[in-house]
Amino acid sequence: MVEKKVEERSVECSVIVPVFNSELSLEELFTRTKKCLNEINKSFEVIFVEDSGHDNSWAVIEKLKKQYPDIITAIKLSKNFGQHNAIFCGLHFVHGKYIVTLDDDLQIPPEEIKKLVAKYEEDSYDLVYGDLVNKEHSFIRNQGSNMMKRSSKKIDKEAPGKGSSFKLFSREIADKLLLHHQNFIYIDQLLLWYTKDIGFVHVKHDKRKYQESNYTFYKLFKLFVNITIYYTVIPLKFMTYGGLILSAISFIVGINFIIRKIFFNVPLGYTSIIVTILFSSSIILFSLGVIGEYLNRIFQVQNKKPPYSIKKIL
Repeated sequence: MVEKKVEERSVECSVIVPVFNSELSLEELFTRTKKCLNEINKSFEVIFVEDSGHDNSWAVIEKLKKQYPDIITAIKLSKNFGQHNAIFCGLHFVHGKYIVTLDDDLQIPPEEIKKLVAKYEEDSYDLVYGDLVNKEHSFIRNQGSNMMKRSSKKIDKEAPGKGSSFKLFSREIADKLLLHHQNFIYIDQLLLWYTKDIGFVHVKHDKRKYQESNYTFYKLFKLFVNITIYYTVIPLKFMTYGGLILSAISFIVGINFIIRKIFFNVPLGYTSIIVTILFSSSIILFSLGVIGEYLNRIFQVQNKKPPYSIKKIL
């Protein structure tokens, strides 16, 4: 559910941190972020969006909020909506001239924010990505990330095909993102809709210090499917062109059987008929499944199912 922004105040940098099961890293993350931005003399705020995890992350955020009430905005979602929806929620509460999105696991050191800010100010990009030099993710996570980047390149030929969840973008772009209200939000694809003025800067990527990654193969696959259906028509094109190709093949095979039957009196038998029926039925069922997925998404959009729901704001 889209909430109204809190009272306006002037800061240069808004840092959005989506939080999920990261109670051990939050205090260190905030301390290092605060120190980093103070060193480069930037006024800032940190917006923690707790995505309904199962540990004591919210209690840690409440503690930090009491210590730094003027710097921190704390938001607790009513259930788990996913990283990108949590970031989208945070965008409704930013006050900065530019926004930084930072993961909660400390694998990207908060000190690397300096590089994003320097690149943004030097070259006046709309969007600056942190490009990870040596990824310290698991094999599955690395393969999933590579799949997403290759997919974005296929979806949009002008997409850079690289980047990460660590990025900085202007307030003007953030305001445009807030015009979207679909149930599933994929921040990177929305950003590419509004700008091609993109910069990259190499950043460090450390091994995970606390706990294990929350991304499983299933979650990565689900994310890939949602991106494909919500932001592309690739499955529908696959059905169209696949149907044309299979129709042509079936026509050729059918002509072949007719010629063999008429001129060579070769019996067709039941096997060829059964195989043809099963093959055709499977294609039809697959196509109906794809159409059903699109109809489901259309139903969610038409019913204005919100991208997130807030339980508490501090």
